[in-house]
Amino acid sequence: MRSYLLLIAPTLLLAACTTAPTPPPAAAAPAQYKEAGLWQEGTANSTANVPDDWWTLFQDPVLNDLEGRLVVGNENLKSLVAQVAAARAAVAASYSARLPTLSVGLDGTRSSNASSATRSTAIQNPSNNVSLSGNASWEVDLWGRLAQATTGAQASLQASVDDLAAARLSAQATLAQTYFSLRTTDAQLSVLERSVAAYQRSLDLTQFRYGGGVVARVDVLQAQTQLKAAQAQLAEAIAQRAILEHAIAVLLGVPPSALALERNASLPQAPLVPQMLPTTLLERRPDIAAAQRRVAAAYAQIGVAHAAYFPSLVLSAGGGYQNSSLSNLISAPNLFWSLGASVAQAIFDGGQRQLASAQAQSAADQATSAYRQTVLTALQEVEDNLILAAQLQQEAQLQQESLEAAQRTLEITLDQYRAGTVSYLNVAIAQTTALVSENNLLSTQNRRLAATNILLKNIAGRWEPDNPDAAKATKETKVE
Repeated sequence: MRSYLLLIAPTLLLAACTTAPTPPPAAAAPAQYKEAGLWQEGTANSTANVPDDWWTLFQDPVLNDLEGRLVVGNENLKSLVAQVAAARAAVAASYSARLPTLSVGLDGTRSSNASSATRSTAIQNPSNNVSLSGNASWEVDLWGRLAQATTGAQASLQASVDDLAAARLSAQATLAQTYFSLRTTDAQLSVLERSVAAYQRSLDLTQFRYGGGVVARVDVLQAQTQLKAAQAQLAEAIAQRAILEHAIAVLLGVPPSALALERNASLPQAPLVPQMLPTTLLERRPDIAAAQRRVAAAYAQIGVAHAAYFPSLVLSAGGGYQNSSLSNLISAPNLFWSLGASVAQAIFDGGQRQLASAQAQSAADQATSAYRQTVLTALQEVEDNLILAAQLQQEAQLQQESLEAAQRTLEITLDQYRAGTVSYLNVAIAQTTALVSENNLLSTQNRRLAATNILLKNIAGRWEPDNPDAAKATKETKVE
């Protein structure tokens, strides 16, 4: 035993050295958003926490039902669930690699050899050999190679969990936006159907006046052109609605033929974004967390690569019983055993360890850059949708006023046309202006819903931080 201790003593002394580098610190969030000064929306009563089912803020029962079906049926989410299971199995495997291995075996052989004494080909009498043995071995993790492998596997598992959360959040936001587009198309269909009916009445009136010799043939042609154009837009809107409904069905994991949503021309109301929106909300984004976990996993792999430069120490033990027959196999005279330790160090490997270390370092640098880029992209997304949500509210109000003016102009122009004071060209222009104004208003409302929906996705479905102390510490980010 003293000889063995002298043999492994230098290895034990070197074990105090660490082989794992320290990952870079997390990217710091800025003190406030650039577009904070442009944000004008929100009241003191709009700062309530968003629930886990954040889409309920839009107060649409149909959307709530669809979101519930999404988590159960979406095939992409099922695939990521399987990835999480595989990552969890990898963590268990890394733990098992740090434990001793034990094997047992029962061997039986019957053999015969040529006589070495006479150097003839005569065969000796056959002999039997039966053994019952057990062997145990354990690699002492001196340099943390196995521990670093476990750390990397745990980080990869957490990254997989975060990937699943990010994919679920993205799918929920995509479903919400597709649903908003569907309801916007429903509203446009109602507008176009009313317009087609109004244009048909205008055409009938114009044909009647033309028959009476009051108006020229060109007025009838203008009325027909306007009617056909509106009918073409109506056909396009019908096709667009069907495509959106098919997209929702696929998100739910069902064939398009299995989903039929009733038309509803009412758009959901966009919730008010609170005045307090701290940048620390980005810390909860699952895609940022996943990128940060991958950095940790990459740096753990560097530790694994560095540990290959040092010798490995394996402790082993074996024992059992051996006899020429099974009878009385397990008895003291037949007992054999062994204890030992082995230290192995690669002397020449053609530079494989150096290349593996360089690859691990490059992978860590790549993961770090990807993490920082993810943070920058997240900040950009929040900035974009902050200003969009603020400005689109004002734009919607202006579009509403424009629509009211266009509708009033149309009423006056129709009265003038009936009185014979203006041509049908004036009516066509007024009708087109009113239709365009109403479509513009619907488009703006849809864009505002999209901006709020994406903003909720960008901050992981929460207005407020989970930690009340963090909220107090970020008062300087108040949007005025």
